[in-house]
This record gives sequence, structure tokens and C-alpha cells, in this order.
Amino acid sequence: MRELYLSVADTAAKLLAAPEVADGWHQPSALAKLSVQGLAGHLAGQVFFIPTVLAEPVPTEPAISIHEYYARVSWIGSDLDTPFNQAIRSGGEEEAADGPAALAARVAACVEELRGILPTAPDRLVRRPTWGPWSIRLDDFITSRMLELVVHSDDLAHSVGLPTPQFPAPAVETVVDLLSRIALRRHGATNVLRALSRSERAPASISAL
Repeated sequence: MRELYLSVADTAAKLLAAPEVADGWHQPSALAKLSVQGLAGHLAGQVFFIPTVLAEPVPTEPAISIHEYYARVSWIGSDLDTPFNQAIRSGGEEEAADGPAALAARVAACVEELRGILPTAPDRLVRRPTWGPWSIRLDDFITSRMLELVVHSDDLAHSVGLPTPQFPAPAVETVVDLLSRIALRRHGATNVLRALSRSERAPASISAL
């Protein structure tokens, strides 16, 4: 999983360095109320999060699985104007405030740093301050960041008129598995089954996020 994450992060870093991203920096992105700059900053954050959590003390909160994590978070399906989503947008803008070249360079350097430390890092517990009273394993956190990188790389590429990057098949399969499980919780088994097998009875959406 860690090697998959590093491959996905490297691809995202190359996307952030694309001239099309710099050209569209101040334009609206494909996501409502988010500029290309803000989206790029949020995408980059999925790389910066890893050394951040590795540098923090091991949390004492009980560990839950990655699937329980997605069942507990409050942001899935939430309104765009909730304080959490507003903070995501402002945080992305601030992360990318120094411009596209500086952000791309920081991400590339962080990926290179992670190549040296991530493969041998112990699978400890990690936690972010915005979570409830729980923690997750490092490898589960890495998997969740990989989901964010894959999904938001598609968002960013589409926003600036580039093709969606090609990621390793096992990485995409892992992300689709997570998204499918989230969709099952949100929409129910019948709707997901019909969406995947019976277009004539499919619901309008089984969006996981």
C-alpha cells in the first residue's frame, strides 16, 4: 500500500507541475466554490499530511478500521457551506498561497522525503485534530490519502482541460473498493446493485462522497 501511495503521490506531483495548472490558477475549478488554486492546495495537502502525522505523538484514542472511519466522519454528503467545508476551501487556498511553482516544488520534495522514510515507518496509530475520539492505523491513513489523491487529481485535471492521470490498477481498485463501501452505506444495497448491473432501474446517483 505504501508503494502504491508513493506512486500515486508522484503522479499527483507531476500534475501539479503542469503548465495548464499554473495557467488556470485563479479560475474556478470543477468543484463548486473552489478555485484551481484552492483545489491544488487541497490536493497537495494529501501529501503533506503524511510527514505531519508521523511527526506527532502516537495518539491514545482507540483505533478504528478505515471503513468505520468513513462511517463516522461528518463531512460526507455535507452542505458546501458547513464550517468544515469552508475550512477545506480556505485551507487549500492558504496552502497554495505562494503560487503554482512553489507548491509543485514543495510537493515534489515531500514525495522524495517520503520515499526515504515511509517504507520503513512502523504502522503506528495516527490521528488528526478534526476527528472524533478515535485514531486509525498509519497504513489505513495512507490508504485514505490515496483515495483523496486519486479523486482530486481527476478533479484538478478536468478543471484545467487535461486528461485524468493514469494510476496503477491496484491503487484504483483500492479506491473503488472504499468508495463502493461508502456508497453502500449512503444509498443502500439495492441502489448500488442496480447502478452497477441494471441501467434501466438505476438510481440517479450512488455518489459515495
